[in-house]
Amino acid sequence: MKPVIVLVRPQLGENIGKAARAMLNFALVEMRLVSPRDGWPNPSAGPAAAGADIVLEQAQVFETLAEAVADCPHVYATTVRKRGVTKPVLTPEAATREIHAQPGRSAIIFGPERSGLETDDVALARAIITVPINPEFGSLNLAQAVILCAYEWSKGLHNENALEQPPVEEILPPAPQEDLEGLIGHLDSLLEPRGYYFPEARADATRRTLRTMLTKPAWNHLEVRTMRGVLSALMRQPGVPPPPRVKPAPPPPASGAKDESGNTGD
Repeated sequence: MKPVIVLVRPQLGENIGKAARAMLNFALVEMRLVSPRDGWPNPSAGPAAAGADIVLEQAQVFETLAEAVADCPHVYATTVRKRGVTKPVLTPEAATREIHAQPGRSAIIFGPERSGLETDDVALARAIITVPINPEFGSLNLAQAVILCAYEWSKGLHNENALEQPPVEEILPPAPQEDLEGLIGHLDSLLEPRGYYFPEARADATRRTLRTMLTKPAWNHLEVRTMRGVLSALMRQPGVPPPPRVKPAPPPPASGAKDESGNTGD
């Protein structure tokens, strides 16, 4: 079941909108607001949501945090400080694994931008979520904290519920060894008459080094062809245009077939 995202006393409409945007990227749509400072709805939230209007339109407003999470048996408070409250402390990954595994609704609560959750807010939670961050610079904004938790939750989706992955570019298979040998031989034929393999005593070792370099990347046939074209261009005298490409002749018409004039090939 999808968790509820609860923003406690949020201050700026822009931050509410950015949190909505973070949520919808990972298919979370239920936002609850507890006593937003500037009231609700807030005209500044829409532009910041960048199209996540469904989250803002369905957002519910509550006077107290207790009311906002009344139907949620599993409540997680996000905070960088334990504030003297003895509760389990989980990473976002561990907390969202619990959310996927346990029955009933779950809520993840986030505090005001400036000060975070108060001790009384954290006391309502069953566990604390703390993001492992640089101890010398612990400064996540509201939307960043929401997106971290939303992303970790999305990783637990499976099969038809999983979020769409970025398209994978088709990768051509490696070129056959025959093509690579042709490329290596082509390069060798250009280098040898120009004295590249000097001194002679090091020629075999230099050739092995070049072969290692050329076979290491697992070139595909288009890459091999491109490099052969580069070498052919280097063979030409400067200013000499490349020879025209000769198109292969079309196959002769089959016996009995008519050409464009209507005559048969017989």
